[in-house]
Amino acid sequence: MIRCERRPPVNRGQTIFSQVIDFLPQNKFRQCVNRYNGNYRVRSFTCYDQLLCMAFAQLTYRESLRDIECCLRAMREKLYHTGIRGKVSRNTLAKANENRDWRIYSDFAQVLIHEARQLYVDEDFGLELKETVYALDSSTIDLCLSVFPWARFRKTKGAVKLHTLLDLKGDIPTFIWITDGKVHDVNVLDHLVPEPGAIYIMDRAYLDFKRLYQLHQCSAIFVTRSKTNTGLRRLYSHKVDKSTGVRCDQTVVLTSYYSKKDYPEKLRRIKYFDADKGRSFVFLTNQFTLPPAIIAELYRYRWRVETFFKWIKQHLRIKKFFGTSENAVKTQIWIAVSIYVLVAIMKKRMKIDLTLYTILQILSITLFEKMPILQAFTTDAYKNKFTSGHIQLKLFGS
Repeated sequence: MIRCERRPPVNRGQTIFSQVIDFLPQNKFRQCVNRYNGNYRVRSFTCYDQLLCMAFAQLTYRESLRDIECCLRAMREKLYHTGIRGKVSRNTLAKANENRDWRIYSDFAQVLIHEARQLYVDEDFGLELKETVYALDSSTIDLCLSVFPWARFRKTKGAVKLHTLLDLKGDIPTFIWITDGKVHDVNVLDHLVPEPGAIYIMDRAYLDFKRLYQLHQCSAIFVTRSKTNTGLRRLYSHKVDKSTGVRCDQTVVLTSYYSKKDYPEKLRRIKYFDADKGRSFVFLTNQFTLPPAIIAELYRYRWRVETFFKWIKQHLRIKKFFGTSENAVKTQIWIAVSIYVLVAIMKKRMKIDLTLYTILQILSITLFEKMPILQAFTTDAYKNKFTSGHIQLKLFGS
């Protein structure tokens, strides 16, 4: 069977926005909508219209529903050609975000994530390893408890938490779990489906030996930091090259009753001195064959998931929400993730040699211009404006 690859869109008098949207697999989106009866009794403003309006808001950094409405009305003559068929008003969009099942956009984000991972499967993330490497972490978005009463965090404070598993090949978020702020980080391990042979990098917040043993039994590999009060007994010490920063490489077992019961097998303990930071780190892993310096270097790549959180908070609309219900907040977050992944797909398919930040900046000012999309990213007037004077976060390469 011949496999046909979806080609980049060809401009035929289309706006830049229309060409970006052409990268969306619309048949897959319709399947997600039908799965949850998203268009039940909908006459004009469909789920697809909602997606496009929210995508427009993300790409142009709109501040509010009124802001979205005003901008789209100013572009009234071009709306039909961008694919938005229904009448756009802030009340209509607010009701759609409030009432239409957020799982439509969650499922669609997974469709895009699957496509992006296939495109970036051969991407080099810095270490030559055949295993898939994931970084696991969470980020908290503060909310006003009186406005978002469902998102309880502390007594007088609200928050939502994004628990994210990031594939380091391409920095693609492969798993996202959205909870209120009081859910502890370690609980996400109960919702992950471990991939045999994959490496999971996580900090000390995930040091729960019962859950780590479940990862081990699924043939997954974990690398995490040890706590100072973790009881360990050394079985063997292995020779190390201290010039690499490695101070010790040991095979150990847990000593406390409950920890030993939760994780009855051997662990590997590596102590590493980071000369740049002037401090030592102690790692625990169930990987016994990689050189200890590689294990330490693996943990260093955990910063990529923190960069991902910083990036989407700065450049997409997930800190300021257009609705106050749980459904509206989750809808907005999942559409923001979809746009992040969509632009990553577009960058790879069109071989655009710019950072994701620069691509989004150029899109924000050219969205309703009629030109071939590649022209926008090769025109010096646009490139020079956004590639100078900015600190670039090098997601998806440079």
